[in-house]
Amino acid sequence: MDNRTQVIYEELKRVAMSGSTTNYTDVGVLIGLDMNSPADRNEIATILDSISNFEHARGNPLLSAVVLLKDKNMPGNGFFSLAKRLSKQKGEEDLDFWLSELRLVHNTWPSQA
Repeated sequence: MDNRTQVIYEELKRVAMSGSTTNYTDVGVLIGLDMNSPADRNEIATILDSISNFEHARGNPLLSAVVLLKDKNMPGNGFFSLAKRLSKQKGEEDLDFWLSELRLVHNTWPSQA
C-alpha cells in the first residue's frame, strides 16, 4: 500500500473499531483531496476499492462500508459495484446489503484490534 492508501486504511480501521461511520469528505481531507473535484472523487474511489479488495482477499468484509455520502447516509455507487464484482452482493437491495456488511465490519474489526 502506498502512503496515501495507508493513511485512509488506518482511518477506516479506527472508524470501524469505534463502531461508527465517516464520510467521503472527511476521509479525503486526510490526504488533501477535495470531493468537489471529479479527479479527487475518482482517486478516493480507487483508494477505497483497493482497501476493500485487500480486506476481501483476507476473508474480511468490505471495510469501505463505513464511508458514506453525506446527503444519502449510504455508500456511493462504487461500493455496490465493487460488492457485485466480488460476488458479495447477490441480488439483495443496496440498503439491505450495506447494513449487513456494515454490521460485519463493526463485528470484525474490534476483534482484530
